[in-house]
Amino acid sequence: MIKIDGNTIILRGRSMSYIMYVNECGDLLNFHFGRQLADEDYSAMKRECEEKLGYTSNVRSLDVYPQEYPAYGHSDLRDPAFEVVNRFGNAVAELKVKSLKVMSGTAPMEGMPSLFNGSGDAQTLEAVLSDEIIGLEVALYYTVFDGYDAVARSAVLRNVSDSAMTILSAYSASLDLPVNDYEIIHFAGAWGREREMYRTKLTTGMKAEIENARGGSGHQINPFVMVAEEGADEDHGGVYGFSLIYSGNHSTAAKVDQFGALRIEQGINPRQFRWELEPGGEFYTPQSVLCYSCEGIGALSREYHDIYRRDLMRSKWAGKTRPLLLNNWEGTYFDFTEEKLLSMAKAAKDIGLELFVLDDGWFGKRNDDTSSLGDWFVNYEKLPSGIDGLAEKITDLGLMFGLWFEPEMVNADSELYRAHPDWAIRVGEREPVEARNQLILDLSRDEVCEYIIEAVSKILSSAKIGYVKWDMNRQMADMPCLGYNHKYTLGFYKIMSTITGSFPDVLFEGCSAGGGRFDPGVLAYMPQIWTSDNSDAAARLKIQYSTSMCYPVYSISTHVTASPNHQNGRVTRLKTRADVAFAGTFGYELDITKMPEEELNEIKRQIKFDKTIRTLVRDGDLYRLQDPYTSNYCSWEIASKDRRRALLFSCKILSVANSKDKRIKLKGLDPSLRYVNTLTGEVYGGDVLMYRGIRIDYGTYDFATEIIEFSAI
Repeated sequence: MIKIDGNTIILRGRSMSYIMYVNECGDLLNFHFGRQLADEDYSAMKRECEEKLGYTSNVRSLDVYPQEYPAYGHSDLRDPAFEVVNRFGNAVAELKVKSLKVMSGTAPMEGMPSLFNGSGDAQTLEAVLSDEIIGLEVALYYTVFDGYDAVARSAVLRNVSDSAMTILSAYSASLDLPVNDYEIIHFAGAWGREREMYRTKLTTGMKAEIENARGGSGHQINPFVMVAEEGADEDHGGVYGFSLIYSGNHSTAAKVDQFGALRIEQGINPRQFRWELEPGGEFYTPQSVLCYSCEGIGALSREYHDIYRRDLMRSKWAGKTRPLLLNNWEGTYFDFTEEKLLSMAKAAKDIGLELFVLDDGWFGKRNDDTSSLGDWFVNYEKLPSGIDGLAEKITDLGLMFGLWFEPEMVNADSELYRAHPDWAIRVGEREPVEARNQLILDLSRDEVCEYIIEAVSKILSSAKIGYVKWDMNRQMADMPCLGYNHKYTLGFYKIMSTITGSFPDVLFEGCSAGGGRFDPGVLAYMPQIWTSDNSDAAARLKIQYSTSMCYPVYSISTHVTASPNHQNGRVTRLKTRADVAFAGTFGYELDITKMPEEELNEIKRQIKFDKTIRTLVRDGDLYRLQDPYTSNYCSWEIASKDRRRALLFSCKILSVANSKDKRIKLKGLDPSLRYVNTLTGEVYGGDVLMYRGIRIDYGTYDFATEIIEFSAI
């Protein structure tokens, strides 16, 4: 798994190799990250790596070396992995290898989520690099697993001098890739259209910085980036993935140098960042998970899905079937009574649902979004029985009960703000900026974190609550100091670690005005995330398709909502809405007490069907078959790992007259087996399904969808 052979370090996964070596000057250089190589003496190839491309002098130049954690200014003028201002007033550094050590298990982290050794086969390399002149040490950590083609990287910066240092930037990972034709794929958007996929060719001299500095991982830019060889697609070609386990301001920077080599770095966004490192102090970067696939984007996605399901999500619910829910939000918004909620819950039980969720409006004097955030006590005018009484009545019906919180926020019109106005983030004497009538609580302060922990824990301890939706509905402004966002993010992790640890049986779902904080840092505590406030089935085709590039299908929270859709007004059929939502943690968010009998019967059939497939959706392998970005179709398939079962979803986005639809070829099946369509009884050979394919008979209307389940016989 990890082998140190003289000056060569070999990290090996299931079918990939990550190879480094220490040259005669003590530099830690990258030799290879890609398809697995056999053990051998790489001396000749190492010399090739160190050639002074285009240089005629014999002066050693790091500017052309593939370094593991490059500094700036001492013969390397490319973008650095870190910048630290030392006691001499400059940021020049030169790191040399001081020690190499192999440890069992995963890397040490302080205050942040990271991969754990869920698979039981992890090893970690600790490579300590040192600049003795300025008294800086950097410990680089590389964790690999026998079963994955991945390397989890992080760094710890240590001040071993007798003077303070200032960190201006510190990326988690830096990788120098050899000359090739590369394309970068990133996921950008906004509220209601999160994680749209963009693919751009990287050219010499071009710098692509995929970054967010709005306070969280963000609607605008997701902390996941792929670098693909030109022409790589779902099934072919080399692809590198970079996924940051972090929920704050982030950056992934890629730049092609004058020779065509690519340097890509990922970590905390250096914008508005500064960290004072006192003598003896340490600074931990978040963990970046690098994956490699020689079989296209699809294989890379399945790699991330497996890693994050098994070795990131700590919740008991990570490997458990999630309850089918009804959320009252779009059914009632703030306008509800206890009687109305109970009528909705009873109707939910009658049609086969398993969880009723009370969303916003149950606390303080909360009748709209202008007041009471921070006042986490029950509004007895709305709920005479309180949360404990309501929860008991709903659990007596045979349902789980869930509750919405937004603990990181405060309204100016709240008892909390009137008592502690200094607890809201602000810059000096400036009036803080409100958004959505909200201010942000200062999670860099221990007393604020303790208040949130105590207030939420009091509610969770008082009633039979099995589910929590944890929301965060605005972006961050007025950061009072450089580096503040990282301090806030550490406070958020402290809160989440404490609360989820204290209530291990509760299913937590992340939310941030929809999908504004859909990142691995949140997944470590909450095994599902509300994917977007835009629940329109047609819009969700792209949102869910792109989200699945990195994140497991069962972490994608999907609801059937009303038509016309509340976000964009689109009208779609109930079947379409459910078919799209089956690829995720399924549920409903509408007033089922107002639905006609015919639709309720259809919902009953949908619920019954989802209960037969949700284990497959949770544990299976995802294959994306038709791309909604480049065609009039969207198709995906979830196949069981034993290849005996598959669920096919397909949508013809716009109806076209007198057209012939393409055949869909399934993947991940056994060509030697025979499979039955469980709905029609038709039998197909696995080879026919995979190599010839089937043609879907779509309805003659827009957004026509079909779901087919195949089972081996």
